[in-house]
Amino acid sequence: MPTEEELFEAVDALLAGEPQLPPPAERARLREAAGVTQARLAQVLKSTTQTVKNWEAGRSEPRPPRLQAYRRLLEGWAAQYPPEPVPETFTAAAPQEPTPPPSFAPAPAAPVPEAAPAERPKPTSTSRRPATKKATPKPTAAADPRFPHGPLAVLDGEGNAYCAGGVVLDCPAKTIPQLVDWTLTESGLGAPRLHRHGKDADPLIALTAAAAVRLGLPERLEGPEARRSLRLPEDHPVVKQIAKAKWKLTQRGFGPWPRIYRPAQAGQRRCVQLAVLPWDALDTRAWPGAADLSPADLARVLGTYAQRVLTPRGSTAVSGLELMTALRPPTRPVNDDATGAWVSGPNPGALTAPVDPAPPEATAEHPVAQGWDGGFLDEEAYQWVRDVQLLSDEECLLPHAVGLDINTAFLAAAARLSVGLGEPVHVDRPVFDKKVPGSWYVDLSHIELDPRLPSPFTPSGRRPDGPAWYATPTVAYAVELGYDVTPTEAYIRTETGPYLDPWHDRLKTAYVDTLADLGVTGNLDEHAFLTAMEHHKQTDPGLAAVLTAIKSTVKGGIGKLRERPQGRHYRDGERWPALERPTWSPDIRAAVISKARVNMHRKMRKTAEAVGLYPLAVLSDCVVYPSPGPSPLDFLPRTRDGKPVPGSFRLGPTPGLAKVEGVQTMAWAVDLMEQQYNPARHIKGDGHDAVLEGE
Repeated sequence: MPTEEELFEAVDALLAGEPQLPPPAERARLREAAGVTQARLAQVLKSTTQTVKNWEAGRSEPRPPRLQAYRRLLEGWAAQYPPEPVPETFTAAAPQEPTPPPSFAPAPAAPVPEAAPAERPKPTSTSRRPATKKATPKPTAAADPRFPHGPLAVLDGEGNAYCAGGVVLDCPAKTIPQLVDWTLTESGLGAPRLHRHGKDADPLIALTAAAAVRLGLPERLEGPEARRSLRLPEDHPVVKQIAKAKWKLTQRGFGPWPRIYRPAQAGQRRCVQLAVLPWDALDTRAWPGAADLSPADLARVLGTYAQRVLTPRGSTAVSGLELMTALRPPTRPVNDDATGAWVSGPNPGALTAPVDPAPPEATAEHPVAQGWDGGFLDEEAYQWVRDVQLLSDEECLLPHAVGLDINTAFLAAAARLSVGLGEPVHVDRPVFDKKVPGSWYVDLSHIELDPRLPSPFTPSGRRPDGPAWYATPTVAYAVELGYDVTPTEAYIRTETGPYLDPWHDRLKTAYVDTLADLGVTGNLDEHAFLTAMEHHKQTDPGLAAVLTAIKSTVKGGIGKLRERPQGRHYRDGERWPALERPTWSPDIRAAVISKARVNMHRKMRKTAEAVGLYPLAVLSDCVVYPSPGPSPLDFLPRTRDGKPVPGSFRLGPTPGLAKVEGVQTMAWAVDLMEQQYNPARHIKGDGHDAVLEGE
């Protein structure tokens, strides 16, 4: 038996051991509460973003000296952001101005859209039975006890609600109001907020065609008026049922993505999101093959997207925009010094209020652009074809044309991009500063580059013919190329920040993790990577649909930053609903696209400098090269030790790296070029059109 002295020595040694850290989930909560991204934390601790992710996922632990520094940082954050006890019971809530106590509840890592249901009672009369499913999404965090059945369910015509985790619930509802009541009181569906100042996600019920008919909805929207407006008429029986039960619809009405709620009472609202699948709620370009899945498999697919991105709120474009708000809410609770009450205040680093753009940043129909004749920003993606007269005989004799596609190019461009968060400020004769987001009126027409490359300053690839408006990344690239720039005027932002960083981090992780589930991992060599990419869509068609939806979320979210007016009754100069969103920011969209285009040009320029290889055509994030073989490994430049030339194209599964888009014969590409068609648009072959398919 050990002596008392030996036991005391052992205890003292344990007390003097390595400093202990809070649990991984608490580490992530504290960082998010402080508004710090994983990339920024990695920079401070002289580590990598993936290492920080591993610490917060519990896959690894920091070692000295980072351990002590990390512990000190967490202790400081813990003192500033103590957790709030979770209430024992709750009812569904809706968007509201927060009235919190001095501390706030932790934010579990799970998807969330805009509205804020509070806690819902666990099911009491709902029976459960196992669901047949092909696979279950890998959990990334412990299930929230408030939402035991996950974020959503797919309802069939027999009253079976298939949940994301494989559970099947009995849903007795025969009408839409009954379905809403059941969802809020018995289903146990929903998802916790992504940010501590955000709002919990409302439950989503996806209706199959049979379920829609059972609930009194038409299987398809009939008639020209219904098809044009994509919503039920006001006198439809279902719309009347909703009104009679004292539920409300949003201004979008009862369309493919109806949102049903009751106005806030005592700071709370009850809210349910529906997706009517036979009304094309899931666009086939963003969700290929999803319409053919069984309810159980569709629940798995939508659940994986909800877990990795957020619970769908509409199209992938809508979800992309909602994710920005979920990760950086516009408001937070602040204490009013005068009254001592908690009131809503702007959230630092977020887009907090609608702001009109500068005239050159607006669309032509925008109110601020009426009467403006000073030109507009033209920061769009590439659509360029090389003049066939500039093709050499050696190029024409090569057998293949190979298309390279940049993985989620807009997402890669969003990383660490400083954007404007406030109103534009006009400046005459400014000195250009690449760190200042804005729009610059400058003449870049004197810059002469190799005509076998597209101009980096215009989406057409043609050399500018005079002064024009450019976003900061475009002008910064001119400086990088060694040219003097002298703007005559600018609209700059003085309030700036990396607004899109959390959005980038979450979508990058979702993209990489989904590719890994399909067998395309970061540890594959280039040959294995190309082989895996050839077959990854056949590995699991459901997960392949999730991957496509993630990519569509990126492009659609950036596009929604400059949503144009809709409807045949609109007249130029009138305001439209999108302008009242803090996230209507065409300057941010322009900066992202500008940086993506510049990134593409830099890779093409580095490739040309290394081996004298020039592209045939570019379309957005796809570039086509002549090649002696059918693989990009046959033409991509290498250093002496066999590695990719720095700054040129590299193959791999992460955003910003490249994959094969398609391979055709060189004769095929030249024929299209002679007809003024873009080979990058059709490089996939078999009738594929990259533009029509949303690529």
